[in-house]
Amino acid sequence: ANGTPRTAHDHLRFELDSGLELRFNDVRRFGSVQVLGPEDVEGTQIFAGLGPEPLGSDLSSDYLLERARSKVRPIKNFLMDARVVVGIGNIYANEILFAAGIKPTRGVGTLRKPAWEKVIQASRQVLERAIACGGTTISDYVRSSGETGYFQCELRVYGREGEVCQRCGSLISRQILAGRASFFCPMCQK
Repeated sequence: ANGTPRTAHDHLRFELDSGLELRFNDVRRFGSVQVLGPEDVEGTQIFAGLGPEPLGSDLSSDYLLERARSKVRPIKNFLMDARVVVGIGNIYANEILFAAGIKPTRGVGTLRKPAWEKVIQASRQVLERAIACGGTTISDYVRSSGETGYFQCELRVYGREGEVCQRCGSLISRQILAGRASFFCPMCQK
């Protein structure tokens, strides 16, 4: 918002007619910006090959079952692959799998339709709650208002290695998968 101090990672700023600001803030420099007209959005290569949105109606258990068929890849890596589903990052993948009761290392080819339905339900619950909380502030994330998100206060497994599982009392474990930290309860998640 106007009045919120600029940061070193604000790479682009739009001043809107309403007086609000839209900023492209990219600490880790993973993002990019491309300006498109309405007629160009559908055909652009940026979106080609991307999977459905986790909160959209295109994500179904049949779709996930088909994409996972005969694959041995760990489910956490699968969910974080934007070619499968867009927008699920490391923190949320950990929390989604805890909510669904599925261990992050489990091979996607072993999951059946009811398990994928749990994953979809957990995805929607976790992401909708995170959005309602304004996101997860781990280090320097702030909302457009300058406020931090507070979903980190509700994390059940992420960053909680060695702490007690809130569901069963076991200790939360940590394992590296594809270079990313994975957190899970060895008793609750199978």
